Amino acid sequence: MGATLKDIAEKSGYSITTVSRALSGYDDVNEQTRQHIIHVANSLGYEPNLPARHLRGLSTQTIGMVIPANDQTFSAHDFFSQLLTSVGDAASRERYDLLISTQIPGEEEMAAYRRMVRGNRVDGMVLARTRQHDPRIAYLQEQGHPFVVSGRSAPGEPNDYPFIDVDSQAGLRILTEFLIGLGHRRIGLILPPEDIAYTDYRHNGYREGLAHGGLEYQADYVVYGDLLRSGGYRGAQRLLDTHPLLTAIIACNDLMALGTMSAIQGRGLQVGRD
Repeated sequence: MGATLKDIAEKSGYSITTVSRALSGYDDVNEQTRQHIIHVANSLGYEPNLPARHLRGLSTQTIGMVIPANDQTFSAHDFFSQLLTSVGDAASRERYDLLISTQIPGEEEMAAYRRMVRGNRVDGMVLARTRQHDPRIAYLQEQGHPFVVSGRSAPGEPNDYPFIDVDSQAGLRILTEFLIGLGHRRIGLILPPEDIAYTDYRHNGYREGLAHGGLEYQADYVVYGDLLRSGGYRGAQRLLDTHPLLTAIIACNDLMALGTMSAIQGRGLQVGRD
């Protein structure tokens, strides 16, 4: 049988009430006292009764994530698998569990968010791959439910929530300038889907890189892909069919880059040489 609140109270020298409130995170317990009680609880191997805490409206010690069910990029090395691994590792270090739901983006996805939030199944949510006018963010903000996001909002939309992100616009600008520095003057671009929040950032970075290099933007040098290898292949075929004199193509994720390379090689050309 595991340790109880009574066991912790006896060893720590505090009352059961103080121990319970300290472990539940109430702010009327002195922080030094709380840390002492937590240390004692850990030394005794105490495990909180999560169902009971759940019924009392306290912490579930669980973080929720909803990932796209139809995302064919899901593999041992793709974005979502690496994100899940990292979030899971961080959660486990804090003795949290991870509740994962796979749903098709749209109403089924939003229904999963409503079940997790209204059912008090999770303490907070982790979102990824933000979209333009993202309904997931709007819903969680409306509900006042804690969440963090991997990715900022689209240009012109507020970033009034906690997020982490890379600077997609700067990255594409630097990459475009690098290719221009190598002597390329006809550079194609395969963008992510138009509804993805970071798509416009990458498009803007490409435009900035061209402008900095003294090149005119050509709208027909740009196509939209689907973040899959097949999408990169189709995008490259379309670009090379209509503009066979292109000397460089930027693909906006690894899988589309692999598809682009396959299309180039299928034409008897060698990446890095031709």
